Amino acid sequence: MTAGDGGARPIRLAIVDDDPLVRAGLSMLLAGQPDIQVVAEGADGAEADALVDRHWPDVVLMDIRMRKVDGLAATERLRSRASPPQVIVLTTFNADDYVLRALRAGASGFLLKDTPPREIVRAIRAVAAGEPMLSPAVTRRLIEHVADPEAARRRAHARARLDRLTDRQRQVATAVGRGGSNAEIAAELGMTVPTVKAHVSQLLTRLGLNNRVQIALLVHDAAPTR
Repeated sequence: MTAGDGGARPIRLAIVDDDPLVRAGLSMLLAGQPDIQVVAEGADGAEADALVDRHWPDVVLMDIRMRKVDGLAATERLRSRASPPQVIVLTTFNADDYVLRALRAGASGFLLKDTPPREIVRAIRAVAAGEPMLSPAVTRRLIEHVADPEAARRRAHARARLDRLTDRQRQVATAVGRGGSNAEIAAELGMTVPTVKAHVSQLLTRLGLNNRVQIALLVHDAAPTR
């Protein structure tokens, strides 16, 4: 396991951003964290696969807008690997269409580039531990502000997929869609935390998804428009 679990190895982090000042700033920020180790830096999405092959990071901080290969394409490639790293996309816009597409491709969330340092560190730790770091308010804002002509088709598809779940699985999926942590979901539904974790794993397998953010997006896709 990664760092934060009582003396386990540090979280291995790679930074991919075409701005050298951003890379330097993030590296300096994270150098003081004993449980996070920056193992690689890249200046373009085209370098991401090679960086992961050489350094095996647990988490990749990925810029979206880069010149040769953008962060969306790089994220899709990384998340399609047999043992993919977690990906947090970086952006200057909180309603950027590329961000929503990256989340659907399997990114674990996103950070605005002006996010306070403490929140960047918290997000890296949360994602490395398999916990969601995308708040429900952010998810709603993304979905509501990004123009999407295929929303009706996707809504029908999402509802059909959720209809195949048991009642309990749908309850857990809905709670994940609200951004609840395992502990919060356990308290809300009267379960133990290990039972919630088991349900989430079953949801990922049954729905063919690879992280909790994708469950949340599916739940929001299925919700009626307001």
